[in-house]
Amino acid sequence: GKYKYDYATIPFLAEFFKLSVSSFFLWKECQSSSPPRMTKEWKSVRLYLVPSVIYLIHNNVQFATLTYVDPSTYQILGNLKIVTTGILFRLVLKRKLSNLQWMAIILLAVGTTTSQVKGCGDAPCDSVFSAPFQGYMLGILSACLSALAGVYTEYLMKKNSDSLYWQNVQLYTCLELSSTWVGLSMVTSRLGLRWVHGGSVFLMAIPSQHG
Repeated sequence: GKYKYDYATIPFLAEFFKLSVSSFFLWKECQSSSPPRMTKEWKSVRLYLVPSVIYLIHNNVQFATLTYVDPSTYQILGNLKIVTTGILFRLVLKRKLSNLQWMAIILLAVGTTTSQVKGCGDAPCDSVFSAPFQGYMLGILSACLSALAGVYTEYLMKKNSDSLYWQNVQLYTCLELSSTWVGLSMVTSRLGLRWVHGGSVFLMAIPSQHG
């Protein structure tokens, strides 16, 4: 299917909301007797551009996936990010996983796969799976991007002792700038007719469920 509005609008609104909340709490933190630590050097701030680009791609891949699969299949595929995150945590951050955790990851991967196998009975099958192949590939890509962004952000935020809200503000600012650039590109290419046109009042509620 197709969206009646440009789905890049949703990441833009979601990041704006999170940026506003983080900015508010950072402001409150700055009013305290012991101001938070905030590293403002460019060499530190620029590191947040990497996860912002990954999250930007991931956010848009999510909506692209939904054009090929139904919501229930999308939710099932979403469980794969637990698998990819666990693997990357072990490989990149060197986190040790217990045998039980590895077993859970394997069972989750197998369960997600088998849940998508279509039972055809005596009728001929065009495909073994219940959704288009493109949907599964996008779902796997989404899981990998989610894990990569999460692991990199975890590494970045534990690299120094800056305020959590300050780190969030940097991340969401980069995300907002990236989303704005994508949104403006779409507005320019489509003469500004469909960036938010076609969305309903429920469009404004989606960012609270996003991310």
